[in-house]
Amino acid sequence: QVKLVESGGGLVEPGGSLRLSCVASGFTFSTYGMNWYRQAPGKEREYVAFISFSGGSINYADSVKGRFTISRDNGKNTVYLQMNNLKPEDTAVYYCKCRYGGMDRWGKGTLVTVSP
Repeated sequence: QVKLVESGGGLVEPGGSLRLSCVASGFTFSTYGMNWYRQAPGKEREYVAFISFSGGSINYADSVKGRFTISRDNGKNTVYLQMNNLKPEDTAVYYCKCRYGGMDRWGKGTLVTVSP
């Protein structure tokens, strides 16, 4: 079955960096676009970034453009989110997502906390 497992979250000071990973299994990863979303406390889940199956098409939410970089390694079935110049408003649970079999598939998320 489809499984997405995020990791790499943690506590970081403002201005710091983190690299999130999402390891996928149960489907042919190299043929699917992948997304990162996040959900801050008390807020709705929001889109962060997208990367196409080949990595040739990438898109970011305006709030993270210029600070976050999405990438993927199809040989490792892994999508990454490099987050630089983190701000307190980036504090959230970060999820990876793909659309498989007509359904959105989500991981369980990894918590990122940006605080002095």
